[in-house]
Amino acid sequence: MIHIPVLQKEVIEYLNPKPNENFIDATIGSAGHSLAILEKNGPNGKVLGIDRDAEILKNTKYKIQDTKYKNRLLFVCDNFANLKEIVEKYNFGSVNGILFDLGMSSWHIEESGRGFSFQRDEPLDMRYNDVIDFSRSEKKCYQITAEEIVNTWKENKIEEILREYGGERFSKRIAKRICDARKIKPIKTTFQLVEVIRKAFPRRYKFGKIHFATRAFQAIRIAVNDELNSIKRALPQAIEILEPAGKIAIISFHSGEDKIVKDFFKEKKREGILEILTKKPISAFQEEIKINPRSRSARLRVAVKIMKHETYNT
Repeated sequence: MIHIPVLQKEVIEYLNPKPNENFIDATIGSAGHSLAILEKNGPNGKVLGIDRDAEILKNTKYKIQDTKYKNRLLFVCDNFANLKEIVEKYNFGSVNGILFDLGMSSWHIEESGRGFSFQRDEPLDMRYNDVIDFSRSEKKCYQITAEEIVNTWKENKIEEILREYGGERFSKRIAKRICDARKIKPIKTTFQLVEVIRKAFPRRYKFGKIHFATRAFQAIRIAVNDELNSIKRALPQAIEILEPAGKIAIISFHSGEDKIVKDFFKEKKREGILEILTKKPISAFQEEIKINPRSRSARLRVAVKIMKHETYNT
């Protein structure tokens, strides 16, 4: 499967990597963006690539092992919520830019077998990794699965995540259907969950532009991986790590993610710490959407770190 990085051209234009500069790809995945950065920041510039999923990192390492970039790309399996600690551990200094490409990778949908897609009959897992570890000062704890959420959480809690994380208008009906169905038989697979969701939808809403299960699957995935809290924890660390004039670029795919980024950028602008380079989020052109449908919901926001009372001219 060919990995197509979302908004790659725009990311590179805004980050503008120069020779010997260092960057962090906080969600490296299949390294599409990282390789584009490494093409620009040679001969000695490096990229620190972080991903929560050990399996996808293993695949990406194998992919680049015989390339000219292998000695300039450092892989770390961790949650980007631990960003500052990772940088200190690996002594990765003078960071000129940080990229967050939020959401799941194409690999998770197509190849992981963990139930991220409603179009494949797979176990209801949806974990990027099997533990959540937000801080080394806290003990690692077992991470819940999608199966546990749909089979053990209270109806009102399921309704809440469907509404808040998925923007699902039929969240109450779906939550009730889930709780009714699990009384008869545990919901263990994606196709079982899709069928439950289908029954909760009025007929006229089952054939819209997006699949009727899209928002519910998105909401459950976000809950499983505690994605919004990870972003909230990572952003202040990213600004602290950046060198003055260093840039932070964030691609979001969900309105909740985008709001967190937007509000954070505005707050730091008021404090004189950031200058926002994208007055409005950058979206993919139709040409890219045709090649990579995933880019349809992508929104890119970019800011640059400044010193107090200084301005930045783009």
